[in-house]
Amino acid sequence: MASAAAAADVVSVELLPFIRVYASGRVERLLGTDAVAASLDESTGVASKDVTVDPATNLSVRLYLPPEVAAGERLPILVYFHGGGFMVESAASPTYHRYLNALASRARVVAVSVEYRLAPEHPLPAAYDDSWAALAWAAAAAGDGDGSEPWLAAHGDASRVFLGGDSAGANIAHNVAMRAAADPLPGGAGVTGVTLIHPYFWDASNTMGPALEDRICREWRFMCGSPDARVDDPRLSPTVEGAPSLAALPCKRAMVAVAADDFLAAKGRAYHAALVASRWAGEAELVDTPGEDHVFHLLRPGTAAAEKMMDLVVDFVTRA
Repeated sequence: MASAAAAADVVSVELLPFIRVYASGRVERLLGTDAVAASLDESTGVASKDVTVDPATNLSVRLYLPPEVAAGERLPILVYFHGGGFMVESAASPTYHRYLNALASRARVVAVSVEYRLAPEHPLPAAYDDSWAALAWAAAAAGDGDGSEPWLAAHGDASRVFLGGDSAGANIAHNVAMRAAADPLPGGAGVTGVTLIHPYFWDASNTMGPALEDRICREWRFMCGSPDARVDDPRLSPTVEGAPSLAALPCKRAMVAVAADDFLAAKGRAYHAALVASRWAGEAELVDTPGEDHVFHLLRPGTAAAEKMMDLVVDFVTRA
């Protein structure tokens, strides 16, 4: 019995700093496990609440409503996808709860933070499917005005829908936007803009060295739940030959933000360059922050660099 228990405690997969999976099937998440309740935020006056979108999949969202919204006032809708490598973090994380409170207050948006399912229990495409379902739900709730979700029905503007995310969440935002190009949203809603902060992308250029290439391969196979998953999958590598043309991106504006000390920065720059080269009809911005690393704006809120990033996102969403 002791030997069987010991065998079950053997680590079968370890992807630092994110996760360990044991031979028994037990999953140990190493970060992003803390959670805070939805509430009225004293510092911003933003109210939040959790809403179940699909009981069958346990899909939920955390909604954020800024203070002093007048009766009949319509605000942009920001659907946000958290990062965490498709395997950790949540919409209830203190990091994301703090960020969305601040962003909803500053940009005066109704924010929809998506609690999508995570790998390995729910390999891709679960996160993509959940995120699309959440976007479609938000667009329908705002567009129909049927009262099924009062905050969105009363104050969401389905003609001003923005998608945003960081890291894996930015990857989701891109893929959900591309799906919207082929699968129209309810009520004729459209995507006005997409903001991709430090996106988790790869590409066909093998310039980062074998160790990093191996890391990305192991992560992507784990996220997909398949040893045969390839990093030239267009969902991970949207600039790879044969991927859907970025010219189809169905929005007017896109902002791609990279941090110069982030190993993913080169991939974000390549995405922006490919978007421009595709002759996409929209406005493509590149924000390149020197001397900073991956998701610095979330890890070190209140710093000058983080405040500047917040200003840029707020401007992107509120610009006429």
